[in-house]
Amino acid sequence: MSEQTPPPGVWETPQRILVVLAHPDDPEFFCGATLAKWARAGHEIVYYLLTCGDKGFNDSTTADMTPDTLCALRHMEQRKAAAVIGTKQVHFLDREDGYLVPDLDLRREVVRIIRKVKPSVLVTCDPQNLFAGYGINHPDHRAAGQVVIDAVFPAAGNKAYFPELLAEGFEPHMPKEVWASLTNQANVTMDVTETWPIKLEALLHHASQIGDVDKFKTRMTSRHTEDSTDENPRFEEKFRVVRYS
Repeated sequence: MSEQTPPPGVWETPQRILVVLAHPDDPEFFCGATLAKWARAGHEIVYYLLTCGDKGFNDSTTADMTPDTLCALRHMEQRKAAAVIGTKQVHFLDREDGYLVPDLDLRREVVRIIRKVKPSVLVTCDPQNLFAGYGINHPDHRAAGQVVIDAVFPAAGNKAYFPELLAEGFEPHMPKEVWASLTNQANVTMDVTETWPIKLEALLHHASQIGDVDKFKTRMTSRHTEDSTDENPRFEEKFRVVRYS
């Protein structure tokens, strides 16, 4: 009898999972329940956020808030949210919010991160998703997804790309799987009903971004699948997954 292949997102040994996204709160909004599920299965999760979200002003932002103050606040919010998810490391590149560009300089930095962390699984978002469920997708989300995917292939595992990184001690490394969240081209659906409350708990730490807490809870709870009910909800997170193994 042949060995049965584990379903997507289930691995027989502990994995190191690198999450590279644009802003604080993106990991929790895009795939927080999946990350919580993986953390509780014993996998190591590392966050790298490319900006600090210093332009995340909204109707609930206080009049005395400045970009620098908001940046520091969002660092703190993200670390608290990550702790709820089960993420052990959170890093910020603090590129300017709203102006993220997937250029060679940023691609080199992401290649450096991949070679430093050496993940078996890399999570980002879909750069082709112009329209998300909430409207026009933020350009930083698309830029982050683009630069990460361009860094993965062909650069991260090929010593001919960015040879200066070799001199810094960063040897080529290729993730075995890339998971693109916030996608309209999903080929993997994760049932995250059990960890949806953890996602919600983590998101509540991003207080600067969610506004009215009761309305936010209602909105998040209403995102159950169409074939489930408010009384017996089921929740999913969807990904475009590419495997290199």
